[in-house]
This record gives sequence, C-alpha cells and structure tokens, in this order.
Amino acid sequence: MKKLIEGIHQFQNDVFGSKQELFEGLANGQQPLALFITCSDSRICPNLLTQTEPGELFVIRNAGNIVPPYGSVEGGEAATIEYAVSVLGVKDIIVCGHSQCGAMGGLLDQSQLGALPAVRSWLGHAEATHRIIEENYGDVTDSAARLTAAVEQNVLVQLEQLRTHPSVAAALDSGSLNLHGWVYKFETGQVFGHDTQQGRFLPLEDTSFPAS
Repeated sequence: MKKLIEGIHQFQNDVFGSKQELFEGLANGQQPLALFITCSDSRICPNLLTQTEPGELFVIRNAGNIVPPYGSVEGGEAATIEYAVSVLGVKDIIVCGHSQCGAMGGLLDQSQLGALPAVRSWLGHAEATHRIIEENYGDVTDSAARLTAAVEQNVLVQLEQLRTHPSVAAALDSGSLNLHGWVYKFETGQVFGHDTQQGRFLPLEDTSFPAS
C-alpha cells in the first residue's frame, strides 16, 4: 500500500497540475475513442500500450478478456458494452489478448482449476476456444505454441460472442462500428492484429484497416 499511496501523492503534486485542463473538461462528460476489452493481468496497461489520455478508452477487464454471449450471464460486461455502443457511441471495439495468459493456460490444463470453481465456471465462456485447440491443434505439441494458439483463437471466439450483443449487432449492421482482434506480446512490446483478408494475426502495422 505504501507504494500506491506515494503514487497518489506524486500524481496530485506532479501530474494533475500539468493536465488540469484535461481533467476539468472530463467533468463535463466523456467521448471515448474505443471500447477496449482485455485481461485483468497486471502486466497489461491499456493506456500505456495505446498512449491514450484519460477519457479516450472505455475499458472492460476480466480474466481471459472474455465476452459472455448475450443473455448467458447477468454481469457487468453486457451492460458496459451496451452503454459504450448505445450511449457513448464508440466507433471501435478491440478485444486484446496477451502472451503468457494464465487464464488460457488454465483453459488448456484444467487440472489447475480444481480449487478455483469460480474461475472454472468463468472459463466456460471460452469453451469454444478449448474445443478448437483440442480438435484442430493436435499436431502442436509445444506448450508455448499451444498457449499462443489458444490466446489467438480466444480473441476470435470472443469477437464472435461480442456479435451476439444486440447493440453491437445493430451498430455493425449500420456500419457505425468496427471490431478488432489484437494480441499483445508484453515481453517485446509487439501488438498483432487479426487480418481477416489473410486469416491470421500479423504485426499491427501490416494488417488491413479496419480489421474485424
């Protein structure tokens, strides 16, 4: 806690003053550029990664950057998505997975989840990811490669589940919303985007925009 409290004092003394006009403006409302859905993993910092200011990203974070299908659970994800699209009018939604994801590791080796019933239940919303890896990646025996494949496939699965949300479906149909699948490799700082034309994840600078 000491480090956190010292950080607050530093923010108030050194940072807030230099951005006071920005924060005062945010008191009048927000117009975020995008909804950013990512993992709760402490190694991921969306604003640092995208170099965005307060007010520019609307963020959902949970274990495994999961988007439960609409109506499958009474949780905050559906409400946050609906608000972002229908009220804030975001033009882009990004689902961003990451390297070394513990949630995906647990999905692949569910023996790790014996004492974690809530985690096991939550990862049920990624069962399609598990099935894809089990049935289509049997020839991938290297554990690191299987984990990378799970991270990538899970981003695509969650994008499809995102499409079940009525607000998203309506905005996609009207052409006012784009969906993007990203994977962040925090060891190197690289970000890979799913290129639908090529059907694979490429360095973000090499992907076609918008990539859905």
